[in-house]
Amino acid sequence: MTTPTVPPGPSLATRAEGAPLTPTPAIPRSAQGLIALLAVGVLTLGAMVLAGPPPSTTAATTAANGAEPPAPVAATGHTTEVTVGVHGMSFTPSTIDVPAGDRLVITFTNTGDQRHDLVLANGTKTPAIAPGEQTVLDAGVITQDTQGWCSLAGHRAMGMELTIVAVGAAAPGADATAGLGAMPGMNQGAGSGVATVAAPSMAALMAAAESAKPVPAELLPLTDETTHEYTFTVTESTEEVTDGVTRAIWTYNGTSPGPTLHGRIGDTFRITLVNAGSMGHSIDFHAGELAPDEPMRTIEPGESLVYEFTAGRAGIWMYHCGTMPMTQHIANGMFGAVVIEPDGLEPVDRQYVLIQSELYLGAQGGPASAEKAAAMAPDVVAFNGRAFQYAAHPLTARTGERVRFWVLDAGPNADLSFHVVGTQFDTVWSEGAYSVYHGGSTDGITQGVTGAQVLPLLAAQGGFVELVPPEPGHYAIVNHQMSLAEKGAKGVLEVTAAP
Repeated sequence: MTTPTVPPGPSLATRAEGAPLTPTPAIPRSAQGLIALLAVGVLTLGAMVLAGPPPSTTAATTAANGAEPPAPVAATGHTTEVTVGVHGMSFTPSTIDVPAGDRLVITFTNTGDQRHDLVLANGTKTPAIAPGEQTVLDAGVITQDTQGWCSLAGHRAMGMELTIVAVGAAAPGADATAGLGAMPGMNQGAGSGVATVAAPSMAALMAAAESAKPVPAELLPLTDETTHEYTFTVTESTEEVTDGVTRAIWTYNGTSPGPTLHGRIGDTFRITLVNAGSMGHSIDFHAGELAPDEPMRTIEPGESLVYEFTAGRAGIWMYHCGTMPMTQHIANGMFGAVVIEPDGLEPVDRQYVLIQSELYLGAQGGPASAEKAAAMAPDVVAFNGRAFQYAAHPLTARTGERVRFWVLDAGPNADLSFHVVGTQFDTVWSEGAYSVYHGGSTDGITQGVTGAQVLPLLAAQGGFVELVPPEPGHYAIVNHQMSLAEKGAKGVLEVTAAP
């Protein structure tokens, strides 16, 4: 990061020797005190100008300690060569000792399972290389301690940092970038030094929702098929969050969430995953049971794999990219749902699928902020990928109709307390079991008519609720963790009178 040049302050105008004095008008007594204070300030500023610019932070600190500033490091003419590999989400070794003044040449071998690069603070860097590939980085003459890292989204936050120690160099001075403020409208990600987009206002998110076509929320009906075949193509692009705010988005088949799959217990699903992105990606279906080693492995750009599973249990199951860091890949849009209906599930008049997810806005047009995600501080929370879209474009029903909401919390972090204002759920099914069924208890203990006000879900949990709207009106659909609803996890069920 370069330090911006600060323009010099205004200089003091001094009278040339021998120039005539301009007569000074009389000054009222009430102003003389202020003039005196200004005079002191001018004398002080004049002394500063005559003394020249202030010393650097390092020089000032050195003078205060009574020591000489560190001498510059001379090039030794020697070259230190090292090899750096990858283990999990870290460099091996993670610290390199180099004699100060030596030229450093790093042979970087990607011994990990996905694409990585190596970037140094002095501006030198390698390209991103695939697993098994090798590249050489000439880091130049090392005169002071410096840092390196992997620049792929989220990798540095996971621990992919490299420390280069200049052995024998004097201790460095204060960071030249210390004290620099963030750009207007931006926040600094903790520890990243990268300016991130500030959280959009509710008004801006609502305006964006009104101008965009909503994602269809209706669950498509079941067919007679018992084998379901799909191709999921991974793409990476940019989308507009609000007017003037964009983010990188990684998707299955161009949408986030990806396609919602629908089947019965015993159905087979065969998905061909094609990586048309620029980095490693994968997929993990919670609806299947099989060893992750092969079907869930990370594949490189241009590669593909076939993921086949048989649905053995009912539920609304999450699928997502399982490539590390998973927080980053899910937060950037790589998730979706598989609805497997319980045997004997009764038909209803309308079925909707709502998937909650969080957006952690990074740099303008860039991937999610790893620091915001680690702090669990989302900028935006959405149903089906866009904040407030079903508030701007309500879901619909009629009085007397039975409406079923299939609900999934895709996370990656926040909980969901699903509530429809003005209604009660007479049927609640979550993670494989009914807690309420058509207004009656299923525990064999509670007597009389009962119901529920929320469907509580942790990240990756899902279920469904049913309700019958009592009268026409506009029923808000919210995450009852209200701060999250106010960030975008809100919609409307618009109910009209039955004909």
